[in-house]
Amino acid sequence: MDGMLTMSEQESSLIGETLSTRPLPTRVARQHTLGQSISCVGVGLHTGLRIRLALHPAAENTGIVFRRTDLDGRTIPGRFDHVVDTRLSTVIGDPTTPALRVATIEHLMAALSATGIDNVLIDVDGPELPVLDGSAADFVFLLDCAGLAEQAAPRAAIDILRPVRVTDGDAFAELRPARDPGLALTMSIDFPVAAIGEQSFTARLDRRSFRDEIANCRTFTLRQEIEALHAAGLARGGSLANAIVVDGAAILNPSGLRRPDEFVRHKMVDAVGDLYLAGATINGMFTGHKSGHALNNRLLRTLLADTTAWRPHARATRAPLRAAA
Repeated sequence: MDGMLTMSEQESSLIGETLSTRPLPTRVARQHTLGQSISCVGVGLHTGLRIRLALHPAAENTGIVFRRTDLDGRTIPGRFDHVVDTRLSTVIGDPTTPALRVATIEHLMAALSATGIDNVLIDVDGPELPVLDGSAADFVFLLDCAGLAEQAAPRAAIDILRPVRVTDGDAFAELRPARDPGLALTMSIDFPVAAIGEQSFTARLDRRSFRDEIANCRTFTLRQEIEALHAAGLARGGSLANAIVVDGAAILNPSGLRRPDEFVRHKMVDAVGDLYLAGATINGMFTGHKSGHALNNRLLRTLLADTTAWRPHARATRAPLRAAA
């Protein structure tokens, strides 16, 4: 495609600590899209397929749209009400057409949220996005390379008016009103393995904090779970190059962890991506304890079904889609 930048697998693997550090505003009043198209090629975490991903500018009020180029260009909105599976990743699709789906979208969604991209057309030629290094850092790099283009319309945003919580046993996810604009997050986890244990992390979401504190934190799995995943035909593209593997007190990755609490920080990356499926930025406080994709999606559905719990921000012209009754 004319004017398209490309990034090879080798280039993406060398990103590491090279995320852009140029000054950027922490709040964006107007909508943004990409400055130009950009693409990369990588491996799908679960299918092991070689997958090409391309990101294109889109008109204001388009939102996040995924297009399966291998399925006659059929599209799926990147919204909470199109989530069809949350067992191992966030999967969007069409329930009436099982083949029309895109899995493992949460890391790209988190990067789009943190870099302030409202409108983008995402081409993918397979059933999941490439996992790249297992974090959101490579996606941030792609977006940096493509650049931002400001658009005329104000950003869509919602204000949380009262607490909303969903639970699953002792796990929960909650949104509460906040005094300041923007999204603040607290995440805590508790795994019965020595290498992880109990961890918690708190951050206010803006471009700088996302890049500096959580973007490069990778997905993880337990060694004993890998055989079960393989037996189910999953994790075919997983490796020590794109996931942390834990065995009791040991980290099996030769390079070790990027941060001592990389596990909980990655869970926060997931939450940022899942919450951006609201179709708008959220002004509020998110708290998650042992929360994963399923609870994060249930939280959005519960919130947006209750019009007493939220309202469109005063400057927003494009309200998020409400959950079906």
